Amino acid sequence: MPATNALAHQRNDPTFDDVWDELVYRGLVHVSTDEAELKKLLAGPPVVFYCGFDPTAPSLHLGNLVQLLTMRRIQLAGHRPLGLVGGSTGLIGDPRQTGERILNTPETVAEWVGKLQAQVERFLAFDGDSAARIVNNLDWTAPLSAIDFLRDIGKYFRVGTMVKKDIVAKRLNSDEGISYTEFSYQVLQGMDFLHLHREYGCVLQTGGSDQWGNLTSGVDLIHKAEGRSVHAIGTPLITNSDGTKFGKSEGNAVWLDAELTSPYAFSQFWLNTDDADVISRLKVFTFLSRAEIERLEQAVATEPFKREAQRTLAREVTALVHGAEATDAAFAAAEALFGNGDLGVLDEATLRAAIAELPSATAASGATVAQLLVDAGLTSSVSESRRAIEQGGVYLNNVRVDAIDATADGAWLPGGLAVLRRGKKTLAGLTAPAQAPVG
Repeated sequence: MPATNALAHQRNDPTFDDVWDELVYRGLVHVSTDEAELKKLLAGPPVVFYCGFDPTAPSLHLGNLVQLLTMRRIQLAGHRPLGLVGGSTGLIGDPRQTGERILNTPETVAEWVGKLQAQVERFLAFDGDSAARIVNNLDWTAPLSAIDFLRDIGKYFRVGTMVKKDIVAKRLNSDEGISYTEFSYQVLQGMDFLHLHREYGCVLQTGGSDQWGNLTSGVDLIHKAEGRSVHAIGTPLITNSDGTKFGKSEGNAVWLDAELTSPYAFSQFWLNTDDADVISRLKVFTFLSRAEIERLEQAVATEPFKREAQRTLAREVTALVHGAEATDAAFAAAEALFGNGDLGVLDEATLRAAIAELPSATAASGATVAQLLVDAGLTSSVSESRRAIEQGGVYLNNVRVDAIDATADGAWLPGGLAVLRRGKKTLAGLTAPAQAPVG
């Protein structure tokens, strides 16, 4: 199974002698085991490495995308990835800063395992000398009895060391504390690394730096159980330049599943990247060369109003995640919304996603455009609406409204939708009354 079309042609930047230097340039190494040994390891013959993804939600999100693209970069250097989806660890969930997780049912977790596996598969190549493999830790955890787990794995862990892990220490000092279930998570993740080391010769694990305690659990376990040295890389947690958490919008994650975050909303997220953040985002989330990123950095400095870096970022990342066709449709929708394209050529799903980002109103049968402007919040009164129409500043589906008593009847696009615009940039979405005929 190949990687997505958008990923299939990607290559690591030839500017760098080895993938370690490229990872460092792109800001993807926040913490690691021995750097000199890692650089030598990744510059040498192919090795097996892995990254794990727990099904604690029905989709991966932007934080996971950092790991997926890091895996792809290492695979492009000739190394063999194992994409682990945690059918067992997902039943528990790693400890959170905010408190104990609500445990999902085994049936829900199993369903989410399938969804996450399909997402991980899209970012890796499954043919050739560096072919990837998907694994599920439920396969080796479920048959293990509690006694075997404690005797064969638990004996290598020291409670004093476990309680010093950052997240465990914080939870122990909180009012809620931490359950034995979540406290044991690091043992399970350490066992995963040990199993993959024994089964596939895996010698490297990647993950977010907030998982460093769990990553090193596996490194330490393999050293104690097998007498061998293995490695871990912790990528930085991505934050905005103002210190806010990256990938959050009004409390909602930006998902990789198009049903949860539409390609239109996904592309708009990247288009809205601040100038101070866009270059670091290009390094982490695209495969553009260092020379191209430096050119865009110069463009941000000299012509920020053109937002070339943001447009490049949005197109590149949306194509990686959703494909070229969905990306083109998302950009076409953005252009059409502001009068630079034909709204009528957009498919209903893309149009609906675009309108979902706007103020909206449901039209009553025979409602005038003047009234709809008020209902959608674009004017404060019908008289203000009529003045705006008389001045030629009101558009329905990008067609200027000339009559002050015009209605929306007959103007509905597929799905019973329409776009109302006042001036160049003030927009609202309209929904047809239930009985209205639509295009």
